[in-house]
Amino acid sequence: MSETPRGSTAKWWALGVLAMTELVIVLDNTIVTIALPRAQEELGLSDGQRQWVVTAYALAFGALLLLGGRIADYWGRKRTFMAGLLGFGLASTWGGLVQSGLELVTARGVQGAFAALLAPASLAMVTVTFPRGRDRNTAFAIFGTVAGAGSAIGLVLGGVLTEYASWRWCLLVNIVFVVIVIAGAVLLLGESKAEGDNRHDVGGAVTVTLGLGSLVYGFTLAEHGWGSADTILFLALGAALIAAFVVVERRVRQPLLPLRVVLDKVRGGVFVITAVMGSSLIGALLYLTFYFQLVLGMSPLVSGLANLPMTVVIFLCTPLATRFLGRFGPRPLMVLGPLISAAGLFCLLGITSEGNFWLQVLPGLVLLGIGLTMLFVPSQSLALAGVAPEDAGVASAVVNASLNIGGSVGLAVFTVIYANSFGAATRRGAVDVDAFTEGYRATFLAAGVAMVAAALVGYFLVRGRKEDLLPAWEDEDGADAVHAR
Repeated sequence: MSETPRGSTAKWWALGVLAMTELVIVLDNTIVTIALPRAQEELGLSDGQRQWVVTAYALAFGALLLLGGRIADYWGRKRTFMAGLLGFGLASTWGGLVQSGLELVTARGVQGAFAALLAPASLAMVTVTFPRGRDRNTAFAIFGTVAGAGSAIGLVLGGVLTEYASWRWCLLVNIVFVVIVIAGAVLLLGESKAEGDNRHDVGGAVTVTLGLGSLVYGFTLAEHGWGSADTILFLALGAALIAAFVVVERRVRQPLLPLRVVLDKVRGGVFVITAVMGSSLIGALLYLTFYFQLVLGMSPLVSGLANLPMTVVIFLCTPLATRFLGRFGPRPLMVLGPLISAAGLFCLLGITSEGNFWLQVLPGLVLLGIGLTMLFVPSQSLALAGVAPEDAGVASAVVNASLNIGGSVGLAVFTVIYANSFGAATRRGAVDVDAFTEGYRATFLAAGVAMVAAALVGYFLVRGRKEDLLPAWEDEDGADAVHAR
């Protein structure tokens, strides 16, 4: 069943509402990053709690996305979307009013849980609103660009709010977005959901959520040593639960994640690349922000503006990447994008404690913007190509889960790498700013190596053609093979 807008004007206004939702979800990954030094000082956060302000959101978001995607498919995408919006707004209000570090981490986790309802519902609605042709590619390019630029926009907006209002407004500002999106959703969005007798896969939901949570928590514990009993226990428990999830999904009649969604070679490659992109993007931007404020002494506002070149490059390059996609297909973008992003991260290895933004940072940001654009434009569309309408929500969830779980794991691993490098520098007698800088360089190196590995995945697995971007319900002549209605 689908009542999504079909008019040529209405569907583009609907895309605007959905894209704004994606912007809010993504920028909340980074908007608090700029505010963390101020929040840490006011609330007395430990360094571990500081990391968890970012990790709690990404972990809850990523771990619950599959369940959120199935709820959207079965309960109704607009209904799920509205429930997610209201919950997200309330959690943001709570986060802006907290009085302790534990409260802030908890509020961020609740935010992420409601974002797990919002994200798959909004992307699934884009899928059924734009079922074919050039409009579909354009819609996904816009949606992907907003997702890509959202991280950098969050850093700029966070800097402005922290500098001129309070770090708390980095959370309270979501209320404004939520009110606007609710009004637009009521007027412009129609309902759609999968038909039939749909039942939720409780066993799958429990095993995958606990499994992903255990894995990420295990990686965060690795800061105290990879060989520690707690680290090994949680990593092993996470792996066992994920294996149990696969067994459950093979046996239940209506699985939370139909394995056909992820076992496709091309789609699986895109999910892997998206996870690596999430780890590198979240980790690199977090530690670059710390470099700006703790080493170069930038204010929150200037620190946020320092990330603006990457956002500008993303917007400028999107039309070119979209045209490139239409002419050459997705594979060249999925190989060149990670390589150019890696080049940008390797450029950041030149940072020093004295610092020169124009020579040491700006070239890396420009290359990152180019590379990320080449990934954002095709990844959403390619990951959903060939997916049946009834699986649109869960496939959308896997895309977002890959990005956020990748970000959670990446941030945990990069924190371990940073801590080890910082500790080694201090043992050699380095002063704090030099030790900080050495730790940040180590994280950029690790992120760059990960992006090179992603390029190899793109080369060997992503062999999609232009025609492969067609949805499952459209044949090559443009006719509906399976109607979304």
